[in-house]
Amino acid sequence: MQSIRWILTAAVLCGPTAWAASPAATPPASARPVGVDLAGIDHSVKPGDDFFRYANGDWLKTAKIPADRSSTGTFLKVFERAEKNTAELIRNAGTSHPAAGSNARKIADYYAAWMDTAAIERHGLAPLKPALAQIDAIASRQDLARVLGSRLRADVDPINATHFHTEHLFGLFVTQGLEDPEHHVAYLLQGGLGMPSRDYYLSSDPHMAAFRAQYLTYVGALLKQAGIADAEARAKTIVALETKIASAQASLLDSQDVHKANNLWRMADFNRKAPGLDWTVYFKAAGLDDQQQIDTWQPAAVTGLSALIASEPLQAWKDLLLFHTIDHSAALLPRAYADLHFDFYGHTLQGTPQQQPRWKRAVAATNNELGDAVGQIYVKHYFPASSKAEVEQLVQNLIAAFNERIDTLSWMTPATRQKAKAKLTTLRVSVGYPETWRDYATLDIRADDALGNQLRAEQFEYEHQRAKLGQPVDKGEWWMTPQTVNAVNLPLQNALNFPAAILQPPFFDPNADAASNYGAIGAIIGHEISHSFDNTGAEFDAQGKLENWWTPADLAHFKAATTQLAKQFDQYEALPGLHVSGEQTLGEDIADISGITIAYLAYHKSLDGKPAPVIDGLSGDQRFFLAFGQAWRSKMRDAALRQRLATDVHAPPQFRAQTVRNLAAWYPAFKVKPGEKLYLAPKDRVKIW
Repeated sequence: MQSIRWILTAAVLCGPTAWAASPAATPPASARPVGVDLAGIDHSVKPGDDFFRYANGDWLKTAKIPADRSSTGTFLKVFERAEKNTAELIRNAGTSHPAAGSNARKIADYYAAWMDTAAIERHGLAPLKPALAQIDAIASRQDLARVLGSRLRADVDPINATHFHTEHLFGLFVTQGLEDPEHHVAYLLQGGLGMPSRDYYLSSDPHMAAFRAQYLTYVGALLKQAGIADAEARAKTIVALETKIASAQASLLDSQDVHKANNLWRMADFNRKAPGLDWTVYFKAAGLDDQQQIDTWQPAAVTGLSALIASEPLQAWKDLLLFHTIDHSAALLPRAYADLHFDFYGHTLQGTPQQQPRWKRAVAATNNELGDAVGQIYVKHYFPASSKAEVEQLVQNLIAAFNERIDTLSWMTPATRQKAKAKLTTLRVSVGYPETWRDYATLDIRADDALGNQLRAEQFEYEHQRAKLGQPVDKGEWWMTPQTVNAVNLPLQNALNFPAAILQPPFFDPNADAASNYGAIGAIIGHEISHSFDNTGAEFDAQGKLENWWTPADLAHFKAATTQLAKQFDQYEALPGLHVSGEQTLGEDIADISGITIAYLAYHKSLDGKPAPVIDGLSGDQRFFLAFGQAWRSKMRDAALRQRLATDVHAPPQFRAQTVRNLAAWYPAFKVKPGEKLYLAPKDRVKIW
């Protein structure tokens, strides 16, 4: 799947009330920890030349990316703490001998099966025999449609995924309708690629060409490992077909255009608008034949992919399905398969030298498939009610600052202002964890069947999503687990999710100085709030309906400012000759500048008219901006950075930290002068909120 996540969810990867902490436990401002890593600052760099390196330069000089990671930084630091805590909970889940069928038993058995490498080696390819036999039996285009439909899945991670799991030519996403907030709609999305995006197949960049050659080698090696005859010739067929699939797919930019995605096709329309695939057979096999209509997110891609079903040899499709079936399951096949898979996807595409220890991969998999079951335990141990209350208060302060800012915007007309306030009033903010938890009672987990557990969990997730069709919309639905280090805005729900795991130092520390909390977690929260009012949020009203609520004059001002911001990010060179695409990252860049603007206003409001204390020689404004710059602390391998530029709507972290150059208050705080590299004349500073 490519890009529906960026539209229907928008994540951070990332009044008179004052900021509230626990009164009895909060030390006076002068005694609180500064909340900023003073040792990480490089005083040899002028803040006005490179604020990212000023805030993080001494850290960068000694920071080492772990051998099993493609990057390191603040997010990894917080993630590793959550990972360690979660691992302990998962490992201990079975120590009290929980009852069969209980969540604790399922957690323990899922993890145990993942760690049982002897059983995995012993099983070999046996768990895939039914799927492989199904592919081998394909004798007609109708058979192909049936197999493809039976494999439709909804296994999308709304934060990290840019496409559905590789063996799926299409993917399913279920949420409320773009124009119907009261009913769920099935969205059909493009898929079918083994590499991260269409650019890996079509780009003329020599690095991408090298990846293509290495991918061909990998496909052949995996087939050969499985004992497939003519592995190299079949690998060429598979990569050639994937290249045609990539050519048929919509681009990332086109996929972000929500208006291009608003295409409700009645079931009878598919065979007429997208001939080639027998859609009647496909939807019946997918269990969607009872639907009246489906939203086709990338209509031209669906038409193009369907045409390939008819035009490409049946054997080519069988080879493609064969490879994708093995590749998708490689991590839970014998080590020879898992090593081949990591060598390409981890080492080649991400530049990561070493695979993560098996326990880390087992924890991640258990979190992925039993996220709410683990999450319930996590919040009991690691997210006290006091932290939830403090963050909720911080959120309310930021919303109040945003509300006041709307009142003072000289360019916003009364009609748009009224709509903006209505949207802010109805914004649903959820902190820590969901109000209701997923029920895993019908998910069959066995302690000796790792791959079977994964396949059943994917089917379970698909059935869970499919079951929402025809049911009332749950406006409180969460799209992240509590142990996820991230945050998300849900434009269709007009809602925000702030998982418990991100609400910890250095992003949030209840004992730290307010400046650092507002500069770090405050800017992240402001980022997510502002997504409701960015280039995508402006398209959805207070009920989450696709309806632009800007007057033409306001929209023109907004577009002028955002065009200026896109051009600013176009100038950033991430790798020699490779620049950020300001248009691709625009929504997240708008959220960054809006988030830090609102957080800064809320911070000063929290001072209640009193001067900010000077701590360790730093003023309140300096601590605020440094906390923001250090929140984006990161060091990334070149291959991973290249992949991010090709697939991600977030700019690389080092450029997100430079957002401060658009705020007038940053200039006096660090004595930034004309002639310094980040200096912008007042007329060139982007002002949105």
